[in-house]
Amino acid sequence: MTYEESSQLMNDMTFRGRIKVSALKYADSLLVAAVAVSTHSALVRWAGRCFQQPDQVAMELQPPVVMDAAVQSAGAAITDAALQGAVETVVGKVA
Repeated sequence: MTYEESSQLMNDMTFRGRIKVSALKYADSLLVAAVAVSTHSALVRWAGRCFQQPDQVAMELQPPVVMDAAVQSAGAAITDAALQGAVETVVGKVA
């Protein structure tokens, strides 16, 4: 994607909605799973915030998700499964 295309996708409300759904799905899996990793408490805090403020979290995630390699190669046409992976990767970096 060009910088202009990336910038447009960073402000696309439909794409933000897809990120929100993906983030909520990931947050749910974090809260129901017994994960034994050193970052688990940070991820649980992030998941709780995601459930409380899904629109805010999606807005914050959108720019780094757009910069993920999978999104850069597919753009808005990225599959839901690939977008899920991109969102989870970004959450791992920011949580």
